[in-house]
Amino acid sequence: MPAFTSPRLLVTALAIGALLPVGMVVPAHAASRAPVVVAKPPPSDRTSVLEARRVDRVPTPKLGWYPCYGNAECATTRLPLDYDKPHGATTLVAVLRVKAKDQKHRVGSLFVNPGGPGGSGTAMAQAAPYFLSADVLARFDVVGIDPRGTNFSDQVACFPSNAQQGKVLSGLNVAFPFTKGQEQAAVASSRGLGKACSTTGQPLSAAMSTAEVARDMDVIRRGVGDKRLSYLGFSYGSYLGQVYANLFPDRVRAVAIDGVLDPVAWAGTKATASQPQSDRIRSADGATKALHQILVLCDKAGGQKCRFSPGNPVVNYDVVANRLKARPLVFTDPYTGELVTFTYADLVSGTLGSLYGPYGYLEITANLADIIILTEPPAKASSAPARARRVAAVRSFARSLAAQKKRDAGRTGWSFPYDNSLEAFEGVECTDSLNPADAAAWPALAAAADRRAKYFGRLWIWETSPCASRTWTARDEDGYRGPFTRRTIAPVLVVGTRWDPSTNYDGAVTAARLLPNSRLLSNDNWGHTSYGSSQCVTGAMDTYLLTQKVPARGAFCHGDVQPFVGTPPGEAAPARPDLRLPPVAPPFTVASGH
Repeated sequence: MPAFTSPRLLVTALAIGALLPVGMVVPAHAASRAPVVVAKPPPSDRTSVLEARRVDRVPTPKLGWYPCYGNAECATTRLPLDYDKPHGATTLVAVLRVKAKDQKHRVGSLFVNPGGPGGSGTAMAQAAPYFLSADVLARFDVVGIDPRGTNFSDQVACFPSNAQQGKVLSGLNVAFPFTKGQEQAAVASSRGLGKACSTTGQPLSAAMSTAEVARDMDVIRRGVGDKRLSYLGFSYGSYLGQVYANLFPDRVRAVAIDGVLDPVAWAGTKATASQPQSDRIRSADGATKALHQILVLCDKAGGQKCRFSPGNPVVNYDVVANRLKARPLVFTDPYTGELVTFTYADLVSGTLGSLYGPYGYLEITANLADIIILTEPPAKASSAPARARRVAAVRSFARSLAAQKKRDAGRTGWSFPYDNSLEAFEGVECTDSLNPADAAAWPALAAAADRRAKYFGRLWIWETSPCASRTWTARDEDGYRGPFTRRTIAPVLVVGTRWDPSTNYDGAVTAARLLPNSRLLSNDNWGHTSYGSSQCVTGAMDTYLLTQKVPARGAFCHGDVQPFVGTPPGEAAPARPDLRLPPVAPPFTVASGH
């Protein structure tokens, strides 16, 4: 695998960083002492007349706040379904805030979004005391909005009943389609979902684009009394932040985006419309790169720190994968007596889920060490020592699967109550982006993606199969597909993580290059997004949100958690109360198991 390179990670910054304490932000040109001439910054772009007219003629909402959840205030407001028709149909939008602890020195409101798309902004705001720093909590009211069509806002529903939903979506009840039969079933379900959301799901399904959410956020910004927007967005929330900054460049106070998507790849162009959006954004490439590096580091760490190190971990992952492709692992759970079937798709999906956390390398390598034993050919598993290893591996792997099942508790799939999470997810992706015409194109495209980004190409690409334009015909005529190059009145902070398995680091580089008044903060943290995973990144982001001061150009942060450094081999992460990670929405395939 080629070594990681990026024009934004300057050799100077890395060299100096190796000599300084962990957690320090290092300016790439710290050694330079040349005189600095401060030039007057060029003027910002202005909100277009059309966009200003759309949002400004909507009356400022009077949010009837009431106490909720013990630590928060809740409200709902009705906003135009179509901003070109401000007195027409409306949709209900849910809002939650956790008020600043120091109201006397309050900066304003900080809007937050956890990604998804379809993640709950109200849930993230309510969780603010558990992941935001004390200084930010003291100075900001933390505000979350459930994007239209999702969660506690009016929910999009593409089916008249749970029964019809379950019938149509039955082909999506796998981690991702792998066999020919699974692919055929997934194509049929994708077509069915696209048609359902373009008929029964209307009109809301055609009014869920990110641009509409950005407009909602601008109106609610007025509702909470802020002149300009302060925003912290993760993962897909980075795209929402970029859309807002380009629609309303003179209404930005501070926009920090973490785990950043390439906005052009997300939206698509005529030239790239034949490639699924979920492949254009190169999430799979980021996951492949992260897994490969963990396996390389496992090999270097040795058996005292990584249980999967004997032999060649990179080669042995292939061995495990090929065994599961040939035959699923079937065993009896020694704790519950249940028969467990574990497939190749479960391996890849589970690996991706583990890559989302800074300590995911522990779970990945512990599981692999068990699975390679449990999938040994019978001839190698017949001796007494081999049988003993198998008994220990079964117990260890069963505990790991039980922990994963506990994390997934409450995700009901297509049963009671009606779960619209997939419809909400696709409602945003499919109205935002250009995609191929027919879902039947996805199997061949998935195979090609897997050849480029081993294991994960196939998983990621199927996320947008319902968006095939011949069957998903619901369109938002007021969606936004660029440009993404408008100059904001205040700088935008773009945070990119080298080993992010979901939002490829290259997306952050591209976003920062496109936005004229932005600053890129790079880091080598592990997991999806950066805030909370190192003091360096968290401190830099907090400083920016509070003061609008961006890190030095070329700044680079070293992550506090690095694989196999100071941690014994095990199945679970050690207790780290200093790591306060935001509740970022996982990918739908991992979140639901569908």
